[in-house]
Amino acid sequence: MRFRGKSIRRKIVALLLVPLIALTSVWAFATVLTGRAASDLFRVADIVEEIGFPTEDTIRVLQQERRQTLVLLADPRGSDAAEALERSRTATDKAVAEFRDHATNAELRDEMGESTALRLTTILNALDGLPALRTGVDDGTVTVTQGLNFYNELVDPCFALLSNLPALDNVEMDKQGRALVNLGRARELLSREDALFSSVLVAGRISRDEIRDFSDLVAQRTLLYDITLPLLPSSERDRFAGYWRNANTAPLRSVEQDVIGSVAGQRAGVSAKSWDSAVEPVLSDLRDLSIEAGDRYQDRVRPLATGVILKAVVAGVLGLFALLVSLFMSVRIGRVLIRDLRRLRQEAHETADVRLPSVMRRLAAGEQVDVETEVPRLEYDRNEIGEVSQALNTLQRAAVEAAVKQSELRSGISEVFVNLARRSQVLLHKQLTLLDTMERRTDDTEELADLFRLDHLTTRMRRHAEGLVILSGAAPSRQWRKPIQLMDVVRAAVAEVEDYERIEVRRLPRVAVTGPAVADLTHLVAELLENATVFSPPHTAVQVLGERVA
Repeated sequence: MRFRGKSIRRKIVALLLVPLIALTSVWAFATVLTGRAASDLFRVADIVEEIGFPTEDTIRVLQQERRQTLVLLADPRGSDAAEALERSRTATDKAVAEFRDHATNAELRDEMGESTALRLTTILNALDGLPALRTGVDDGTVTVTQGLNFYNELVDPCFALLSNLPALDNVEMDKQGRALVNLGRARELLSREDALFSSVLVAGRISRDEIRDFSDLVAQRTLLYDITLPLLPSSERDRFAGYWRNANTAPLRSVEQDVIGSVAGQRAGVSAKSWDSAVEPVLSDLRDLSIEAGDRYQDRVRPLATGVILKAVVAGVLGLFALLVSLFMSVRIGRVLIRDLRRLRQEAHETADVRLPSVMRRLAAGEQVDVETEVPRLEYDRNEIGEVSQALNTLQRAAVEAAVKQSELRSGISEVFVNLARRSQVLLHKQLTLLDTMERRTDDTEELADLFRLDHLTTRMRRHAEGLVILSGAAPSRQWRKPIQLMDVVRAAVAEVEDYERIEVRRLPRVAVTGPAVADLTHLVAELLENATVFSPPHTAVQVLGERVA
């Protein structure tokens, strides 16, 4: 029985590593997913802060510069309009510079994605044309309509960018975020009304195209509110819908109807003062409402963001804790299993290599063996290894008991053979004594030859009987106390061989064999000579020679 300790340890380690690796993979997968969601959340917040807010500031200053530009184009001689436009341009340059500083951040553009970065590039390209537009305004080569369109082309890409900024991975919140951007678009349409009609007031007359453009802006704003408000929560929807129904917006709505009903080519039936008092409070209120709606939107988003971060933390911390606990338990269980298996292996080795061979040697030497003493019980916990140890206990006990019974059986058989051989030796000895007496009494040559042959047969029978005694583990009955010459030992061996007449004893050293070894040496030489006569041609002689060696 052999156990390969390293192989067992490796298999146990592999067995414990499989669920541990699986748990590690699951934990890593869950951590990556939740960590990615948290990372996306921080990425969205970073993009909104670095790009979204500067874009809104850029839209605001462009709206102001657009209004002042159209006023100047309507009456280039107005000194106040030129000064106001210069102040607006200064504010615009500052906001655009800040926007460019954020928009050219390569790391931020990578986080935004390809499509959003492309829209950002479109805005930058459009802003590059702002100096040429201003030059055209200053030279008087740009009309009111052209100026309005040019500035609109600067503002529209900004709203397209805001609509496509990364959002939360939540459909409802994404809809609400885009709805807030559309509310900003609605305010932009009102700002375009203000810029267009302010230029009309400065010019003193309104054309058919200006009435149509004004009417289109009012209709687009109304349609945009109708589409956008249903996407907002009911509380936000009620605030905006209620605002357009209350008294604060009544003057604006009345003025808009008057402008739409104006006759082309005549002065508008609205003064600059009444228009400013109607539109400026609404623009201001809409801006405040949008800011408040954005704050409330952030309040609604914050629990979702907190939940995402909490999930990431729970998945990471609890998963890591479970992994560490599993690792600790795996190491502990593995050490217990390896320790028990190593102990079982050592005891199995001791049983197979030491205890059982020792018992066999002692039994072969004729010693008495106590099974209970030689087979100690292996004590283990009540588990699979304990069951294996019990099986090993049973196995080695059965082996020792079988060896003891086999030894007892061999001992009994040997005693029977020895007893029978001893009886045969007694009879053969009496027969040899009788033959010797008969040989001495007879004078007949033929009868004497027959007696010699009978004596030789009896001698051979005695040799075989003594061989049976020796094979049975007992000592031969013939013993010598004094040393015997080697020549006499060899001659005695020759006399015990059937075909002794073919054996020639030649030169032998003059040495003596100690008495206790005479019988064994005689048997050994007799067996060798027997083999030599049997396995050699019948007509050849078998020669026995001897010499002293070192």
